[in-house]
Amino acid sequence: MKRLHLPILLLAFASVAPAQSAQETTFTGQPATLLANDKLQVTIMTQGGAIASVVLADDPQRQNPMWAGDARERAGGKFNGILGHFVAVDGFGQPSAEERAAGLPQHGEAHTIKMAVTSSRDAEGSSLSLTGKLPIVEENFTRTFHIVSGESVVYVDSVLENLLGFDRPITWAEHATIQAPFVKPGVAFVGVSGSRSQTKPSIFTPMVPPIPGSMPQAAAAGPASLPELVAGRQGHGGDMTRLADGVDFTWPMAPGADGEPVDMTTFPANLPQTDLTATLLDPTRSLEWVATINTEQGLIYGYLFRREDYPWIQMWGSYPSIDGLVKGMEFGTQPYDVNKSTVLDAGPLFGTPTSRWLRAKGKLETHFLFYYARIPDGLKKVDDVRLENQQIVIEDHGNRKTVTLAASRGLD
Repeated sequence: MKRLHLPILLLAFASVAPAQSAQETTFTGQPATLLANDKLQVTIMTQGGAIASVVLADDPQRQNPMWAGDARERAGGKFNGILGHFVAVDGFGQPSAEERAAGLPQHGEAHTIKMAVTSSRDAEGSSLSLTGKLPIVEENFTRTFHIVSGESVVYVDSVLENLLGFDRPITWAEHATIQAPFVKPGVAFVGVSGSRSQTKPSIFTPMVPPIPGSMPQAAAAGPASLPELVAGRQGHGGDMTRLADGVDFTWPMAPGADGEPVDMTTFPANLPQTDLTATLLDPTRSLEWVATINTEQGLIYGYLFRREDYPWIQMWGSYPSIDGLVKGMEFGTQPYDVNKSTVLDAGPLFGTPTSRWLRAKGKLETHFLFYYARIPDGLKKVDDVRLENQQIVIEDHGNRKTVTLAASRGLD
């Protein structure tokens, strides 16, 4: 009798136990790992560790807010690791001419490296670790993802190790990018814990008109201070940009190209257009945030991260068509995606450093989390996101709406 009952008991236990796993898969034909629980299914690329897809476990339509990357690269049989949310380390933006000649790619090496992947599972949830050596800059990079049963949150811990015997400045950005149909005029709104901001000076890194499905490309600039660069006041991407060139402002109301203020929490309906800004994250906070909601889909996608790790955020938008809208929410060590020598020569912006030190044979750690969840009717914008009592608290002050998400691991 016991043998007859044992399978039934195991089946009953499996039906109530939280689903949590890490299993090999593919994404656009490339190797990846699916990290899942009862709330989320997250696809992590083996090359570079990019977050390629995030979907709700109970969503039959499997709506993925993440940017699909450059279709032209995939059509040519290439995969450069640049899609969704990828890490730009050690380097953010185009390399210098000398770095390019030495083989350093745009946005550093990490997104080009095939990582060693390990996974584990316990009573709390699942973990996935990816490790690789960056051969040109002589650094080791490790990124670990944790997912907890019952939570709509993924925790991301990273370590960058200096293999050389001298101190060095490093630049590091989390290149988080979302796209249509999650990004849509009139129903999608982005918020950030911003303060002093600036529209990107064209003399700093000129923009070219966007191609649907691609990122803006930045050309390397010679050394100059940021005040000198802002004084250039040259065109920024031709007549497609909706912003004035190289002007300081306070988030979220930016100076428009036509002289009228632009609310940067919104997305334009008159297309095509582009925009690009740098924002100093709120110096009074220890944890910063950026989030986008879609009131039509009733969804929110967002991040919480430590200010000591990432004090800046570059926000860029490529809006060639309603179906082609792309929004970058790139939090990192520097305000703009430019090569390291330009960053260091320009010096601090708004009195804030634009790089970090990685000490001889030393390590740097960073910590952030991201979440994807449903929002209640009536929540129209995001005014504040904070972490308290093992919960993420999301508030729309004007409409007196609050969303709370379990976040048991925190950001310690």
